[in-house]
Amino acid sequence: MFWRVLWRLMRASRGPLALALIAVASGAAVCAALLNLNLDAGEKLTREFRTLGANVIVSPRQSGDGAAVMDESVLARISSLHAPEIVAAAPYLYVAAEIRQQSKGIQSRGIPVIVAGTWFDQVARTNSWWKIEGQWVSGRSDSMHCMIGRAAAQLLGLTPGSRLTLQYAGRETSLTVTGVVTAGGSEDSQVFVSLGVAQELAGLPGRVGLMQLSVRGSAPVIEGVNQRLAASLPELDVRPVRQLAAAEGRLFERIRGLLFVTVFLILLLTTLGVLAAMAGLALERRRDVGLMKALGGTVQQVMRFFLVEATALGVIGGILGCGVGMLLAAWIELHVFATPMTPRLIVWPVTVALMIGVALAGAVPLRLLGRVRPAEILRNE
Repeated sequence: MFWRVLWRLMRASRGPLALALIAVASGAAVCAALLNLNLDAGEKLTREFRTLGANVIVSPRQSGDGAAVMDESVLARISSLHAPEIVAAAPYLYVAAEIRQQSKGIQSRGIPVIVAGTWFDQVARTNSWWKIEGQWVSGRSDSMHCMIGRAAAQLLGLTPGSRLTLQYAGRETSLTVTGVVTAGGSEDSQVFVSLGVAQELAGLPGRVGLMQLSVRGSAPVIEGVNQRLAASLPELDVRPVRQLAAAEGRLFERIRGLLFVTVFLILLLTTLGVLAAMAGLALERRRDVGLMKALGGTVQQVMRFFLVEATALGVIGGILGCGVGMLLAAWIELHVFATPMTPRLIVWPVTVALMIGVALAGAVPLRLLGRVRPAEILRNE
């Protein structure tokens, strides 16, 4: 009997309930989209900031006896931290060598150049803003190919496919240029080779000069990773690139705060929309409630109808709105971050729970129906 009466009440009030359902579904759509964006904000912002380069540097402590280097085992020690916030780690070893171009079997005179030995796969992740004419060196340990900065390439007239020879302290190696780098900084005057080639050229096997790390997260998260690195590597200097780390942290916190405030406002507006619809519904049902109470229904039984109705409204509106919200989040992420959306399943139950709360809060006017007196209704007062 309860469900039959509830069904008849809902059918008789299709108009106000439809308006309330539209309000709940609209609020759920926007909330679901913003919550999914909020959960994705850290990853997406990290990807955008990583185009500006690494934000943490690990280097040996400087001494007065020349350029300091550290053991390559520091890479394994950093990996042993199992910190998911570290998304890339690029080692570097710099060598002040001479470069000679090979053309038709004739070598040009030596020109001083800085040779940077590194892991190209990690550099591609920490410096994704580099513009490359040609292509990246394909392998981390490729000893046959290199990349050269645009300024150095223009000085020597080198293009992808050209051959060059690097010399240092009586050692030399010949390489083929695969790509010309445009970075807008000192990198444009450098030659990039695999780490093993630079170590062999410098006579420093198993040594690196510094590590460039890309750490994602808010300012407190990045600071926490720095502290863990410093504790794990006490003999080394661990220093963040303050401008990048601070800017990333501030922007991350501001965007997250903006999303939370927007969600709160959407919930408030949705509640007001449901409140307006339910107020009209309360006026329509005064006669029905009076009749139920005249037939022996208690206030608790009458209110149970409306609580179940509001809960159903929140569940249905939340589910429908979540589906639309996911599509909205996918469109926003594709056009703002130019990357596909990562769906977060936790958004569904959270949004439905929020909409149930909104629907119950909006059903407050229906409590006034508990004060209806059957005698007044039956006398048409």
